[in-house]
Amino acid sequence: MAENKASITHQLQSVKRKSGKSYSQIAKETGLTNVYVAQLLRRQAQLKAESAPKLRAALPDLPEDLIVEMTSPPLRSYDPQLIQDPTIYRLNEAVMHFGESIKEIINEEYGDGIMSAIDFYCSVDKVKGVDGKDRVVLTFDGKYLPHTEQVSCITNLLPSSYNY
Repeated sequence: MAENKASITHQLQSVKRKSGKSYSQIAKETGLTNVYVAQLLRRQAQLKAESAPKLRAALPDLPEDLIVEMTSPPLRSYDPQLIQDPTIYRLNEAVMHFGESIKEIINEEYGDGIMSAIDFYCSVDKVKGVDGKDRVVLTFDGKYLPHTEQVSCITNLLPSSYNY
């Protein structure tokens, strides 16, 4: 399955390169975020039926068999060797460095819970800093999911044969 994913990803990336368009250009044409477009073209996200015609219009050389493949649920995975890439290493480092503080603020503002990575929007934007130099803005926009208290009355819903 991993070899098939690699082959499909290679084909998708070839279509993108041939188009000469950036992820941000394709995102603008499809109404998706640039990161989501990248996820689609890396087979890390599923192409929804309503977005397929927009992606086809943005990438006219995208063959029908790849569109069909992209509409099936992907194998969401990553290569552990990716951490060796400096950009990915720094992203990981930033999350690890700021993670505890971000978690505390989420808990302080919302309560005991987490940010969803499923109901989630992510984008990368370029801005000029106060010093006039280019800066990267990463937006993680995830739905808040509160932890639920595990109340014993729920066990009444379990089959009587369940041992707890």
